[in-house]
Amino acid sequence: MTTDTTAASPGDRPQLSEIHTPVLLERSIELLGPVLDKPGAILVDATLGMGGHAEAMLSRFPGLTLVGLDRDLDALAIAEERLKPFHDRIHLVHTVYDGILDALAGLGISEVQGILFDLGVSSMQLDQVERGFSYSKDAPLDMRMDSTSPLTAERILADYSEAELRRIFQEYGEEKLAGRYAKAIVEARETAPFVRSAQLVEVITKVTPVAVQRMGHPAKRVFQALRIEVNQELAVLERAIPAAMEAVAVGGRIVTMAYQSLEDRIVKRMFAAASTSSAPAGLPVELPEHKPLFTLLIRGAEQASEDEKAINPRATSVRLRAAERLRRAE
Repeated sequence: MTTDTTAASPGDRPQLSEIHTPVLLERSIELLGPVLDKPGAILVDATLGMGGHAEAMLSRFPGLTLVGLDRDLDALAIAEERLKPFHDRIHLVHTVYDGILDALAGLGISEVQGILFDLGVSSMQLDQVERGFSYSKDAPLDMRMDSTSPLTAERILADYSEAELRRIFQEYGEEKLAGRYAKAIVEARETAPFVRSAQLVEVITKVTPVAVQRMGHPAKRVFQALRIEVNQELAVLERAIPAAMEAVAVGGRIVTMAYQSLEDRIVKRMFAAASTSSAPAGLPVELPEHKPLFTLLIRGAEQASEDEKAINPRATSVRLRAAERLRRAE
């Protein structure tokens, strides 16, 4: 087991009994099961979190070896404790998921049978008020998934220009009032720096029309944009999906769960490209080198059932996609 989980003390972490039910657990097992139920099978849980999916997979498939990746040291420490019964079949690695190939190389693994991505901010991170992910609770403007990273939301709000703030609010938050919010933030920080989430919420709310406020919390998209910028989530995903697809063995499968449209579009685009023939239009016969590298296991993106949404609110916005490797490039 490879792990370095120096983090908060056990008393500072949620009890294992408080860990939420993993999203689309049975569907993930159904899709990955055919390739994991084989001798020597390896699964990469690229977003290990607190180990809910990992625990279920290891329990269900007794011959499975799991490589768990996470940038959050607290999550790794919790997962390590949770997965102790399987200690001889797991490798836990502190890394962002675009480091998947380096992590596997460090373990002497050339290819794997399955890869799972459960993207976005975890319930544990949202529940830890001091990390500042939530606009509904006052906290320091941190928003780091990896507490060892230097960039925080506080630094962004202090250092980014009005144009840069407007850009991230537009691109990462799809916020229609991005310009208005960026201008208000730059003006407000001349008086006092932003250090608490309540300060930011107050400034945003003050310049948001009442009619817009009735449509939902005005700070929601700004907080999403800041979190994505702090953690470079989209840039990381752009690198991680091709790396993961490279690591999958022929016949292996990759399953992704995204919770916001920006992430889902990246996965959709890359899966579509890999599952489409590269043969030039009009070619009478498709040559082997033009055949798709992957095939899609489901049409489009699947959502959680209404029953699961009712039991597990985090499943409300999930979009699941899955693909299987057909061949390697010539």
